Amino acid sequence: MNALAQDADPVVAIATAPGRGAVGIVRVSGKSLGALARAIAGRELQPRHATYLPFADGQGGMLDQGLALFFPAPHSYTGEDVLELQIHGGPVVLQLLLARLLELGRDMRLRVAQPGEFTRRAFLNGKLDLAQAESVADLIDASTEAAARSATRALAGELSKAVHALAAQLVELRLLVEATLDFPEEDIDFLRQAHAAQRLQDLQQTLQQVQARTRQGVLLREGLNVVLAGQPNVGKSSLLNALAGAELAIVTPIAGTTRDKVSQTIQIEGVPLHIIDTAGLRDSADAVERIGVARSWDAISGADVVLFLHDLTRLQAPGYAQAEADIARGLPAGVPVLHVFNKRDSVRVEQAEQHIALASGQWGLAAVEGVWISAAQGSGLQELRHSLLQLAGAQQGSEGVFIARQRHLQALGRTRSHLDLAVDLIARDANAPLDLLAEELRLAHQALMTITGDYTPDDLLGAIFSSFCIGK
Repeated sequence: MNALAQDADPVVAIATAPGRGAVGIVRVSGKSLGALARAIAGRELQPRHATYLPFADGQGGMLDQGLALFFPAPHSYTGEDVLELQIHGGPVVLQLLLARLLELGRDMRLRVAQPGEFTRRAFLNGKLDLAQAESVADLIDASTEAAARSATRALAGELSKAVHALAAQLVELRLLVEATLDFPEEDIDFLRQAHAAQRLQDLQQTLQQVQARTRQGVLLREGLNVVLAGQPNVGKSSLLNALAGAELAIVTPIAGTTRDKVSQTIQIEGVPLHIIDTAGLRDSADAVERIGVARSWDAISGADVVLFLHDLTRLQAPGYAQAEADIARGLPAGVPVLHVFNKRDSVRVEQAEQHIALASGQWGLAAVEGVWISAAQGSGLQELRHSLLQLAGAQQGSEGVFIARQRHLQALGRTRSHLDLAVDLIARDANAPLDLLAEELRLAHQALMTITGDYTPDDLLGAIFSSFCIGK
């Protein structure tokens, strides 16, 4: 069955989470559900009013008593007729009611909804744009208060408004270019008369602002992968425990205690941070430890930020500086590194600073700036948290930020690439071919509108809505 035929079928699903609860909801969406509503309710339902009544099985026995609500199209979540039944939240009684609805709706080809199908229909019927539809799932999945509030802003259309404001400027510029193409005999110096260069620069500046806000939204949604790296026994596990506020990793004076990755998600000012403690980086004859070290390097390669821990008490230890240099050379290019100097409670600061200044050259670094902490005593952790946020590009506070996804950021990046090419065309040649300029503007507009779904490939819709929960 093709997608269009499936979208025409009425669908039903249990809309509440699996398990026992005080109330359970079964939801139906489709065209012309009046007959189904009368069949399950045993009476005519007044639109948008809750009616308390019994629900019967196929033999006339009572399944349960509850509330029935009928929302005729287009005034519903999906834009179709929606029937919502609320009963006691037991898994068995909910399944019985679901089976009864499927039985009553057999002739109308009622079927069980796929994940995200209700919200997909809301998008297809113009009740939500694609960015708003995604924010429904983001609101459900929000792991912090800031993320939840930002998802609510996206659901209210904050991201969509920013995109449409950009699109309006882009469309105006496209119209001027294409009108000039259509009437070449007018002999109008379009680029000068329409101030095309200035318009494009204004567009670039506005786009940069939207990109910055979107990047913040992605950070709130997805968080940051922070990997703790360093030699054995420098305090990585102690730092993980201190940041998490719990004894997650085993801490002993024995080097090589941590053999595998230990992960914990924390939040700093609403931003989720996925902290990964790794095995100490060194050569080892122990086969198990070698596997742990290999996994450490794998984690480092996928990090958004690496916290490179140094032991202030071992700066003068034989071979220590060389081992630090070996680790520094192995860190992936392009991944931000924050140097963290641990055990500051056990050293004289002036003396340690001198050793660091000397050792930094051996580490292959021109200069070393970092945060001084004592993971055991908890000192310096607040400075470390703020440094992490700054390194991640997080702005202070999340007020006004809308939730966003990598998909949105990538679409804005493609938009910017085409605008940059358009600017380059004008910069290189004041009489640049307008057909090339028109094409770059068209591609920029097309990339931008994939965010809201005004232009969206079908395979993208499938990927987005398949990640939703069933019943939403």
